[in-house]
Amino acid sequence: MKKLPAINDLLKVMAKLRSPTGCPWDREQSHLTLRRHAIEEVYELIDAIESRDDIEMAEELGDLLLQVVFHCQLARERGAFDFEKVTRHLVDKLIRRHPHVFGKTKVKNVDEVWANWEKIKKAEKDGTHLERKSALDGIPKHLPALLRAEKLLKKAKKAKLVADSQNSKQKMSKAALAQELFELASFAQSRGWCAEELLAGEIKKQERKFRRKEKS
Repeated sequence: MKKLPAINDLLKVMAKLRSPTGCPWDREQSHLTLRRHAIEEVYELIDAIESRDDIEMAEELGDLLLQVVFHCQLARERGAFDFEKVTRHLVDKLIRRHPHVFGKTKVKNVDEVWANWEKIKKAEKDGTHLERKSALDGIPKHLPALLRAEKLLKKAKKAKLVADSQNSKQKMSKAALAQELFELASFAQSRGWCAEELLAGEIKKQERKFRRKEKS
């Protein structure tokens, strides 16, 4: 594989920016101060992808890579890890979780690929501080509420903690549902409420209920 000297250049530039003679702003940053920037960069990348603008996409991918390199530099300064360790871990994980590509495992379809992936992932985390003791574990807590609700329901249904909803809305079209969601947000706003916060609060209640059911 062809070497990528630009990666080394990027790491050197980042180290210089963080050095005593570097940029005052970069030197003030920490993992915590940067955490929201990664989210913003992902959304900007999504915009570029949906606009099918390759030039903008390349730029936004670079901005997202900057976040990775920045965090790696901060961790390197703390003696925790560096870019090499992050990329080596990723390479090893991709090979380990694709035994149907790099090993002798046979799969018939994508469903079997995902089943193997989850089985391998679980084995990796068992016995560690990352072990998922509940079927509901592993959902990022800072996801937007609607996306978090979808992931919670998907996990709950997979664990048979909740059944598919059986009500009159089953025959509702996607357009009608989209309109209802928008109208609900509008109604909440008219009452001075935040729909995002309301849904986030309801998700916490539902998750507690699912976890109680899981233990029973």
